[in-house]
Amino acid sequence: MTIAEHLVMVTLMLLRRYLEYAEIIRRHEWKNNLPLRSIKDSRVTIVGTGDIGTRYAERIQSFQPAAIVGVSRTGRKRSPVYDEAVKQEELEAYLPKTDILVLCLPGTKETTNMISRERLAMLPDDAFVINVGRGNSIDQAALVEALNTGHLAGAALDVMAKEPIPEGDPLWTAKNVILTPHCSGKMTLAYTRDKSVAMFCEDLEHFVKQEPLEHAVKRELGY
Repeated sequence: MTIAEHLVMVTLMLLRRYLEYAEIIRRHEWKNNLPLRSIKDSRVTIVGTGDIGTRYAERIQSFQPAAIVGVSRTGRKRSPVYDEAVKQEELEAYLPKTDILVLCLPGTKETTNMISRERLAMLPDDAFVINVGRGNSIDQAALVEALNTGHLAGAALDVMAKEPIPEGDPLWTAKNVILTPHCSGKMTLAYTRDKSVAMFCEDLEHFVKQEPLEHAVKRELGY
């Protein structure tokens, strides 16, 4: 839940040009005519349709996006909230039709550099990229270049290729990027702590009874 709420927050910050307005106010200026965009009628592609991606999809559905497309390893439609569900191999067909690309991927060999320089180039010039999964899933240098040259409208990253971000890294000064220090899913929210304990206790009971676990990590998949 906490990461889904973080995703909603940064999505709205990007669409409503929070960074630019914050800078205007910081300069003690009064300018309020920047054109805004909306989740309504936006085409949202969510790569990684596990709990995080699906909870985010459920929350933005009420904003009436044009479409919510879920991309996963299996292509299985996990929830009716997705207008379409496709396999990862089909991603490139959807990138040119994406306004908001959201990544909720685990860090595995298969997801490394999934959003490559070539795939970033397939996105429209006014698209946004949001990543709360793992930093290895994006070609970070290519993302910075796309932001600075105006190919992308903006990005929000809670995860990076290297954490903490090294001093002098170009990501620090990239245009229109919201950076947060891998904090979207920390145990600072009471609900998250209670949910984690409840899940552990549920599986502990299954373990004692020698029953299949509900929340077991599949080591062969890496998550």
